Amino acid sequence: MFIDRNSIIVNGVSMGQYLLQAEYQFNKLWGKDSGRNLAGDMVATLIGIFPKLVLTFRKLSRDELKTIAPILNSANQSVSYFDPEKNANVTMTTYTGDWKYTSKYINQGSSFEISFIATSRRA
Repeated sequence: MFIDRNSIIVNGVSMGQYLLQAEYQFNKLWGKDSGRNLAGDMVATLIGIFPKLVLTFRKLSRDELKTIAPILNSANQSVSYFDPEKNANVTMTTYTGDWKYTSKYINQGSSFEISFIATSRRA
């Protein structure tokens, strides 16, 4: 959960100052044996829950973008956030989805979003 502007840290950088919205997803990954049996009952093996943070960034200045872009473009990130189930801050290794920054007018950009997806299941 977004507790305060320092509650989401990515690679040592507090993201709160740049954000419009933070969406927390707890996505389940099921094994290949998942499906319904002949009785119609769901049968499956839960491999794990893989957290995903979808962060919506406000319009950033050139200097702010220069700070954020290398983090978004790195192969992996270290993300710390407040986990409501554990009632504590947790840190996970993530990879990011694609992102784009649109410049609608010269020297004037727009907001954008990116997903930080856990590389390992939640402990």
